[in-house]
Amino acid sequence: MLMINRPLTAEQRLQKCVVDILGHPRYAAIAGVLMIGSKQVDDTTPTACTNGRDEWYGREFIESLNDAGLRFLLLHENDHKLYSHLTTWAWMYEEDADCANRACDYVINIGIVDDNADGFATMPVDAAGKPIGCLDEKYRGWDSARVFRDLRQQKQQAQGQGQGQGQGQGQGQGLDTHDWEGAKKLSAEELATLKGDIDTAIRQGAITAGKLGTGGSRAVSELLAVQVNWREALADFCQQTCRGGDDSTWRTVSRRALANNMLRPSHVSTQVEEIIITGDMSGSVREEIKRYFTEFKAVFDTVRPARVRVLYWDTKVCAEEIYGEGHLPLESFFTSTAPRGGGGTDVTCVSEYIREHNLKPQAVINFTDGRLDGDWGTWTQPVLWCIVDNKSAKPTVGKCIHVSV
Repeated sequence: MLMINRPLTAEQRLQKCVVDILGHPRYAAIAGVLMIGSKQVDDTTPTACTNGRDEWYGREFIESLNDAGLRFLLLHENDHKLYSHLTTWAWMYEEDADCANRACDYVINIGIVDDNADGFATMPVDAAGKPIGCLDEKYRGWDSARVFRDLRQQKQQAQGQGQGQGQGQGQGQGLDTHDWEGAKKLSAEELATLKGDIDTAIRQGAITAGKLGTGGSRAVSELLAVQVNWREALADFCQQTCRGGDDSTWRTVSRRALANNMLRPSHVSTQVEEIIITGDMSGSVREEIKRYFTEFKAVFDTVRPARVRVLYWDTKVCAEEIYGEGHLPLESFFTSTAPRGGGGTDVTCVSEYIREHNLKPQAVINFTDGRLDGDWGTWTQPVLWCIVDNKSAKPTVGKCIHVSV
């Protein structure tokens, strides 16, 4: 017998909202992302949670939401996957888990709200009608790292004024929890598979969106603009050029082993002493360049140099910052760095600065749009060019990778 008035279970409602999103033209381009990983209704999860691949939804929270609110929650969790938040921003979690959670949520929520003026997905509200989650117009157009730095500054100021864990401006508690520890437990193979699945999903989704006569969401358009995995290319350059650790050599034997009647090779230290990372602060690129500095943490983790020297430049080197031994800790880069510049674009000032100050980095990584006033400079060390949104730029020296917003 058909029970037409029987209420849907939490599991059924969750599946229904997934189908709603899959069938909506606005989300045709990210439909495949919703199918990645597992979705579970859980009695112990307060609201929702993701490790960047799998999702958990609290039974009681589902029951408290209408369909539009549940669609918002689903989109929220899958945006975390789409942007690889739990791997990209893991450094923020290590520094301040609360601010990391809220920073990611502020960026996601304002995008979902903007996309759903028609009410298809609406931000969940509590019994008093107050939005549940982080939402602040102040953060429109910001990325998660910039929001994180702002939240950290507010918290530190509040603590300095004796206000405990005050959150300051941009108040709000996260809509969900983020399983950062679970994300760290994903193996390299699992992460590679996840990345491949997401890339495939958004590219196939873009084709579907085109057939339906819609360009899909703005976020997916931005993700699709990246035609090569420049992050992997950056990591490869660092691993090949700046590989640290100890190598063995038979040119001299280990004296300690010889004293014990054993013959073993001695070790030659090849620790990375210093790398230089530079940022083009000319007027044409200075805002975009900040987004790529979020990749510096990956460089630090891959290479673990004794020192990292950061140079900001336009037609001259406008600022120098040093992180590592005897200087600011590497972990403080995102909260300490202060980009300066805004004039023309003459990268020869960097190579000349390195030569004039007798700097001896193991490698130099330049972030620039490649629209130079002069030539590409003269370098005596390995140099990698990360060219931002300018595929016509062809450096005459060093290696080059093209990156896009």
